[in-house]
Amino acid sequence: MIVPKKILIIENELAVRKILADKLTREKFEVIQAGNGQDGLEMALSEHPHLILLDIFMPKMNGLEVLNALHKDKWGKHVPVIVLSNINDDNKMLESIKHGNYDYLIKTNHNLSSIVEKIRNKLAS
Repeated sequence: MIVPKKILIIENELAVRKILADKLTREKFEVIQAGNGQDGLEMALSEHPHLILLDIFMPKMNGLEVLNALHKDKWGKHVPVIVLSNINDDNKMLESIKHGNYDYLIKTNHNLSSIVEKIRNKLAS
């Protein structure tokens, strides 16, 4: 039996989180979700997902704070993260990917299929 890869979605917009979760579940991934950065970080550190989809602007702890906290953790510094945001800001992109195994996607530039393809490529590398 093949064990599905676990994806953590950290996204405060419920509609976006649900659309992503539904698509990833149909693609045979195990999906766990958090609605803010603090809960997402706690879930990441306890559940050890294979990949994290992370929004930047969220309550309690923003995405950059989550990335910084992950980078301080022995497991967290190696987990692949795809930052999904509507912010097309080069400084935010550079800040979010400077620590390592991270990609940055602008939500409006990608459809669900391209996000799934990016996840599969990231998990294969």
